[in-house]
Amino acid sequence: MISHFFESHLGGIERVAGHLCRNMRAAGAEVVWAASGADAAPDDVPSVALACINPTEALTGLPMPIPGPRGVLALWRAVGAADAVVLHDALYVTSILALVMAKVRRRRTVLIQHIAAIPFASAVMRWVMALANLCVTRPMVAAADEVVFISDTVRAQLLGDPARRPYRLVFNGVDGTVFHAVGAAAEGAPGGKHQVLFVGRYVEKKGLSVLRALAEMRPDLTIWMAGTGPIRPVGWGLANVHDLGPQSPAQLAALYRSAQWLVLPSVGEGFPLVIQEAMACGLPVICGQPTDLADPAATRWLRGVPVDLGDPQAAARAVAAVLAGPGPSGPERAAMAQWAAARYSWTMMARAVLDAASA
Repeated sequence: MISHFFESHLGGIERVAGHLCRNMRAAGAEVVWAASGADAAPDDVPSVALACINPTEALTGLPMPIPGPRGVLALWRAVGAADAVVLHDALYVTSILALVMAKVRRRRTVLIQHIAAIPFASAVMRWVMALANLCVTRPMVAAADEVVFISDTVRAQLLGDPARRPYRLVFNGVDGTVFHAVGAAAEGAPGGKHQVLFVGRYVEKKGLSVLRALAEMRPDLTIWMAGTGPIRPVGWGLANVHDLGPQSPAQLAALYRSAQWLVLPSVGEGFPLVIQEAMACGLPVICGQPTDLADPAATRWLRGVPVDLGDPQAAARAVAAVLAGPGPSGPERAAMAQWAAARYSWTMMARAVLDAASA
């Protein structure tokens, strides 16, 4: 299993990789997880910590660990010791190196593609992203033995309709022992009349500028923010924005059960894990378009709004309009939670990836 970071980095892709490792091991597979050694490796999964540098995250918000000579050698050995290599997202240097090594060593490759294009506010960054997808992502998708998409919108962007090659659409799972509608509420979170929740990395693509505009537009809202990253919400100087920092899964579940809406005005997403977790806890979701179409069967439960990071005020007004309207009723929220619990399973996802790795 190759990802850019271990899950202690607190990103969504890394959390997916961790859940997959554990569930594939529970299914009887021998799994070794290789990722940048910048963060702590898990103590319950055999791992290879790669010596990397990460020069871009502080500058652009985009994590891009680049292995040095020792990291490349460790990755070469790990690929050689495996029967199959599972890669998370094509654009990371660790994924590119691992796929090339797997081809040289004739190991089966499974690419799990989480995202496609990211519509940055900067025209230069949009151009760089488009070029990277053209020169790297599409060739990687073509070269992998199996491609797994966790979002149908990402699949359509990269493969078209009809799809140009075979693929598997496999959605992320949800840990039903933690994320469920009945349970403890959040303790110690700031009170307020209208509580909305954001969960994710504090980076541009997650729509932090939209959240700031929303907080300024609606001072009556209490906005809980759970996460970490280079953007510092405390610097906004807004009394209704509360940075709760990183949260454990149990703490997140309690927040989901306590808030009135999850607001995730992000762009360039596949199907963020936090949306599925919120659904399983019965929390209504407002997200950027076209994330609301990632799972066609889930569209009825999600409120998608247009998000242009070049105009965060317009996106904030769209979110505010949804918040001003009637939300789902109690029975509707309970029905959503029950549906999501049955729909999203780490066990099913692990089995699908193992099937792809051994086909």
